[in-house]
Formats: sequence, C-alpha cells, structure tokens
Amino acid sequence: MNNIETRVRTSPKDFFLYLAAMATLYISGISLINLFFKMTDNLFPDPLSYSFDNFSSMRLSIASLVIVFPLHLVVSYFLNKDLREHPEKRGIWIRKWLTFVTLFVAGVTIITDLVFLINTFLGGEITIRFLLKVLSILVVAGAIFGYYVYELRRDVAVRSAAGKIFMIISSVVVLAALVGGFLLMGSPSTQRKQRFDERRVSDLQNIQYQVINFYQRKGSLPNNLDELKDPLSGFGIIPNDPETGSSYEYEKTGDLKFRLCAMFSLESRNGQNDSYAKAPIFDRRINDDWQHESGRQCFDREIDPELYPAIKDKERIQ
Repeated sequence: MNNIETRVRTSPKDFFLYLAAMATLYISGISLINLFFKMTDNLFPDPLSYSFDNFSSMRLSIASLVIVFPLHLVVSYFLNKDLREHPEKRGIWIRKWLTFVTLFVAGVTIITDLVFLINTFLGGEITIRFLLKVLSILVVAGAIFGYYVYELRRDVAVRSAAGKIFMIISSVVVLAALVGGFLLMGSPSTQRKQRFDERRVSDLQNIQYQVINFYQRKGSLPNNLDELKDPLSGFGIIPNDPETGSSYEYEKTGDLKFRLCAMFSLESRNGQNDSYAKAPIFDRRINDDWQHESGRQCFDREIDPELYPAIKDKERIQ
C-alpha cells in the first residue's frame, strides 16, 4: 500500500481542493473565535476597557461564516468522497503537508492564545468573559486539532460516522453563534438606524464645538446656525440630518446657554455598547452626555466662561 501511495501523483484538482479546504477552515475558525470574543465583550463588558465596538468586527465575522463555512463543508464532502473512491490518494503530499500544517497551526494557536489570556488574567481580568474566551479558543482550536489527528488515522475507504458527527456538531455551533450574533446586533435595518444616530450625535458635537468657538471669538452666542458659517475655518456648510436632510435645531436660551435638538431613530444603548456616548469629542471639558431616547431629543448646554473665556476676557486676564 505504501508503495502505491508514493507513486500517486497530485493532480491540479487535488491541489486546489485541499488548498480551498484549508483556507476556508482557517477563515471559518478565526471568524468563529472572533465572533465569540465580540459576543462576550458585549454581553460582559469590562469597566476597565476604554474601547467600544460598533459591531463592525462582528458583522465581518458573521459575513465570513455565512459564506465561507458552507463552502468548507462542500469542499470537504467532495474530498472525502474522492478519498473513498480512490483510497490510494491518502498519501499524496498536499494532503499530508496541509494536515500537518493545520495541526501545527492549531497547536500554536492554543498555546499562544492561552499564554495571552493567562497574561490578561494576571493583569486582573478575573471575570466570566475571561473564562468564556479561554473556552472559545479551546473549543474551536481543540476541535480542529482533534479532528485532524483522527483524520490521519482513519480508514479513508470507509464512510466515517465520526467525521459526519463532527460536521453536524460544528454546523450546530456555527449556526448558534450566528443566531447569537444577529440577536445582539439586531437586523440590518436596525444597524442602519444606529449608524444614522451615530452620525447625528457626531454632527451635534461638531455644531456644539463651533458654537463654543463662536462664543470665544465674539463674546456672545450665535442667534442661529447660519451665523456659524465660516468657509475660512472649514465650516462653510452646516450639517443636516443624514437621513431626512432637515436642519438640526439650535436655540439660544440665555447669554451662556443654548439647546441642540435632533430626531433620533432609536434609543441609545447604555454602558459599553453605547458607541454614541463614547464617541470622541473635540474637547473633553465639554459635556459629552449624548444619551437619548428615540424621537425628538434636545441637549441643553451652558458655557462656563472660566473654562471657555472669550478673547476679550483673555486679554483682560493678561
């Protein structure tokens, strides 16, 4: 048998099928681990983390799994069928090399990520999210490692019940992860509404900055948004609502007070999921509380002249 195996040549079809099988396996494994990580971060936020996730990474992982994982199953099916019909192909070099490379990568992944997570653990992250991340790596990388150890030893001429069970279990795990990701993110229409709301908050922050800048330069608040137009400073166009095109509301409510209003599609999230409230602003001294309900929401602001002195006040102080 070994002499027959050594004389079997690798055809272009074999080469590209095995290459496709391993490439789709790596992409699916990485995407699944990343999806588990992002789900964990959203379900169990870390109060010491300053980062936030607007689901862009989760969306990419879900898209990869939806397309690439079924492709991996299809390619694997044809490879196993070909091996049953031509068991002498068990020893072709492309199969052996890619199998051992996969075992090596899976083993290194387990070791490296466990070292990283233990380092995080020693840094004080003694939380459920830590345990879940460790578990997700062990499940994904460990399952891949175990399956390919079995793949090296099995009789390829016989239909493998264990291989079929592994594919079913892995499909159920991926499907469960996809459902969980969709439940966390919401529908595509909800995602679009959230992006519109993020843009609205960003526009209001920009207008707020321009109002404060106007006050510091002229010593008084603008009576309307048109007074903020200044092409020389790069603010020649007042932003409008990105969805409806209507103008944002501005009202001068006192010598040092003003109000900004906008129509929001959704209620802002609380905690670490609130990407709006954690969006960077132009000055950290500005009140950056942008939590909002759905519908029309107004934000009342008051300028502290000691923090934002007008130019004439600065000259008097000097």
